Amino acid sequence: MTGESEVTALAQRWRIAVADIGFVPMSMRELDRLLARLVERIIAAATTEPFDPADAAEVGAALVRANLTDPRVLTRSAVALTPLTEIVAPHGDRMVAVFGELSRGYTETLLSARAHDQEMLHTAMAEARHAAEVRFRVMFDNAAVAIGIGDTAGRVVDVNPALSAMLGLPGRRLRGRPVAELVHPDDRDHMRERVYGELLASGSGTIRLELRYLLPDGGSGWAAWAITLVPASGGRAAYLLVVGEDTTQRRALQAELHRQARHDPLTGLPNRRQLVDALSRIIAEARTGDRVGLGFIDLDGFKTINDTYGHGVGDRLLTAVAERLAAHARGAMLARIGGDEFVVLFAPPCDSVRMAHIVETMLNALSDPIGVDDHLLRVTACIGAVVTPVANADAERLLDAADAGLYRAKAAGPNRWVLHGVDVTAGAFPGST
Repeated sequence: MTGESEVTALAQRWRIAVADIGFVPMSMRELDRLLARLVERIIAAATTEPFDPADAAEVGAALVRANLTDPRVLTRSAVALTPLTEIVAPHGDRMVAVFGELSRGYTETLLSARAHDQEMLHTAMAEARHAAEVRFRVMFDNAAVAIGIGDTAGRVVDVNPALSAMLGLPGRRLRGRPVAELVHPDDRDHMRERVYGELLASGSGTIRLELRYLLPDGGSGWAAWAITLVPASGGRAAYLLVVGEDTTQRRALQAELHRQARHDPLTGLPNRRQLVDALSRIIAEARTGDRVGLGFIDLDGFKTINDTYGHGVGDRLLTAVAERLAAHARGAMLARIGGDEFVVLFAPPCDSVRMAHIVETMLNALSDPIGVDDHLLRVTACIGAVVTPVANADAERLLDAADAGLYRAKAAGPNRWVLHGVDVTAGAFPGST
């Protein structure tokens, strides 16, 4: 059971990490109580059996509802909640999935709220067609979102200050320019198809699309655009009303979340999810006769090092071990799948000679002591390796085969390796070779 004081302390740590990057319409004490409830909900999501991390999505949604909508909230939350991995032990390995669901709930709720705001803006803009020009001009010039007006020939008629700031050019340099010149070359055909082949052809309506825009320095950004065709009226020609929201930071955040979901946060190595995905791709692309190599690596006596020197030293040792092993993987993928366990994956072509050579090299890489803080630590490993046909195989069965080889190596004593040939496609697990 997690103590109340432990939850309270973690909630305060969380509040300190995020409270200064947004306006939260509640007192510090109220925010502490809210975050304490969310910490308890995260712990429940990680420890409840059967395991289902989906409930953590509501935690992310609650952060948005508390007005914590700065893109840095998720990154700071991840750092502040790091102690949860040990608090929920032995379920610490579930925290990646739990935080992934939290991030999903946060992102979906934030996008929904912004979409609602944008819809409200479009409603206001439609009403502005019938309002006085001066009232429209006030909204146009002072809106926080990017707004532009274009003619049906594809040229910029006017831009507001927010759009001018987004594109990095003053309004006088934007008016009269072809819209296509402001769009990334790779997105221009898509823009023309949607605007001219769809919106203008229909004669009315609104389309939504996400395109890259160009910056004066040669760079680019992303923005979500809502483009409305305003029909001709009272002698005024039809025009396009464009409302944009810069999504560059959101896309960067999503890319970072994707990277975090596929990498071990301690060593930076691929995690089990990325390993299985890579193995599945190899299987899907394999031809008859292609063979894959897999090696399960488990450090000898790592628990003793943790117990003797503490988890901080243990973590830094794991990072150093990962660097040594990766330096000798020679074109293979090295992944950390949890604790002191690593897996090395060799794509085809692979044979027993190559696998044995690399396995020996990786074991030898650990022969020299590793300096961690003021300690000079020696660590050895056992490796269970397999070389097997890969066409039509199953990724999890291949990993199971290598894992079985690891247990045989561990049984033989420390600093050993076992290489055995299997044919997972035939369902056989023969002995070592």
